[in-house]
Amino acid sequence: MVFIEMVPTEAAGDTALVAEVTDLVNRVYEVAEEGLWRDGASRTTTSELAGLITAGQVAVARDEDGRVVGAVCIQQLADGIGEFGMLVCAPEQRGTGIGRALVDFAERHCVDRGARTVQLELLVPRSWAHPVKEFLRGWYLRLGYVLERKGELEESYPHLVPLLATPCDFLIFHKLMR
Repeated sequence: MVFIEMVPTEAAGDTALVAEVTDLVNRVYEVAEEGLWRDGASRTTTSELAGLITAGQVAVARDEDGRVVGAVCIQQLADGIGEFGMLVCAPEQRGTGIGRALVDFAERHCVDRGARTVQLELLVPRSWAHPVKEFLRGWYLRLGYVLERKGELEESYPHLVPLLATPCDFLIFHKLMR
């Protein structure tokens, strides 16, 4: 059983919590995006995560002992579109439904704030199949997401492009919410 909640904005000053979530995100992405980034690149930093918490954009999943076992960033974009990203589940908890519960939470959160569509982005290598990325693409499709378009990483995250170790496509998926 997990409990999911938005992290209160004042928790951005809780250095232990910020470090715990940052570490979880970086541990998960180290495997999930292995081979996509140059050595030494990490998915996020404590200062970036503290900023996301300050903006009210981070939800965490906790187990019955209060440990953080998952997290997701959620934001509202323009034109009735909500978005989630940086979705992570503790590796030892995979297959227990935490990821699906976090997606459900993110979707409800977006809809409650007026979103009619929920978006997610998936970075995939252009010239080879990454097992985790292929799994995620299939999983998102099964959850009802549809490939909306192929974007350019340079458009949204130009600062990340020099850190790539291989050419990548930036896939943008949408799900129409009812």
